Formats: sequence, structure tokens, C-alpha cells
Amino acid sequence: MALQPCIFANDRPRRRTILLVEDEPFVREATCSILERAGFEVLPAGDAREAMQVYEQCQRTIDLVMSDVVLPGRTGEQLGQDLRQHSPQVVLLLTSGYGNPEFETEAPDSRTYFLSKPYSRRTLVEKIEKILGANPLAQAAKQAG
Repeated sequence: MALQPCIFANDRPRRRTILLVEDEPFVREATCSILERAGFEVLPAGDAREAMQVYEQCQRTIDLVMSDVVLPGRTGEQLGQDLRQHSPQVVLLLTSGYGNPEFETEAPDSRTYFLSKPYSRRTLVEKIEKILGANPLAQAAKQAG
């Protein structure tokens, strides 16, 4: 898979960007479609290794990393730890079809959030909007344009 360019036109406001890490192609494509229709720029990755490559290339433009908890080779939690070694401010939304009580109650300053699968389009977009609206770093990036 070719890496997506991280260039945004200067004549329009920058859309918020989500790095989507999902190993199931159908789920990845469907989620990309939902997020793009909601106005987000989406950078897809099929596993943690590919996600690290995309992040290293595009980290300054990524507002949120959305990752499945269960990935080949590394978990979504391990990916989050790896990303935070490069950028401690990374905001992470973990998704899983298996309940994870550890993430059910989220501290506002934790920068790690959880969403159970299956989720509706509305629930997904509302969750992301809430996360990005509550995160001071995301708000500053949004205001800077």
C-alpha cells in the first residue's frame, strides 16, 4: 500500500486527520468511508508496522489515532505506547469487539479512549468529535488551522 501524502491546500482550512489502524479490510474501508463523509482526512493502515510508517511521515498532521485493540503482531495499546515514545501528546481511540473494562471509564487527561464494536456511524463520529473537542492539543491545532 502506498503511503498517503500529507499535504493540505493552503486555500482551505485543514481537515482534522485520523490515522485509522484496522487489519480487517472490510471494516477499514467502511470506517474510512464513514469518517471521510463526516469531513475527516483518513490515513489507513492495516497493522501496527504500517501505522508507524504513516505516523513518522505525517505525525504533524494527525489529530487522532484510531486503532483496533487486536492487531497482527502488536496490540493497539502497544502501538499507542510506541507512538507516544515519538510524540507523548498522541490521542488514541481504541476499538474492540471484546469489552475492555480498563478503558470503559476514561480520565479526561489520559489521551486514551475506548469504543466498543459494533458501533453506529453516529456513535463513531460523535465519539471522535467529543475526543477532539475535549483535547487541548487538538483544539490548539484546530484553531491554528
